[in-house]
Amino acid sequence: MAAVDPVHRLEIIEAVRVTKARYFRFIDQKRWDEFPDLFVADVHIDCSDDWALMGADPALGISDGRDRFARRVARILADVQTVHHGHMQEIEVLDATRATAITAMFDRLEFADGRVQTGFGHYEEDYALDAGAWRIARMQLHRLRIVAGP
Repeated sequence: MAAVDPVHRLEIIEAVRVTKARYFRFIDQKRWDEFPDLFVADVHIDCSDDWALMGADPALGISDGRDRFARRVARILADVQTVHHGHMQEIEVLDATRATAITAMFDRLEFADGRVQTGFGHYEEDYALDAGAWRIARMQLHRLRIVAGP
């Protein structure tokens, strides 16, 4: 691990923090044209906990590739009102081009058919400096709990 100047380290931490904030906001605001830019092209996504807690095949929660993942999220959440919050980020700068983060999360989804789902968990992620921007290179959602109803 190459040492990173303390000021540059703080700049990287802030860039990673903003990337994750945009992830949540772009989903909630349905900003699907901007959403893919948050990820490297070959991103690996693991949301198998989500699928398992909903009683579905956990393998459906695994996705590779930015465009495939972005299209999938846009399709699944097109008619769902969502609110996502990320909290208490633990960001570690590995070097000038790589970082990791753990972000506590809360989300509330209101489906068109009236179902409501509230969830809690943590995202574990790898970030990479890619074409001058900090992007998510690997993302795994560890669900602690999903609660149905208001």
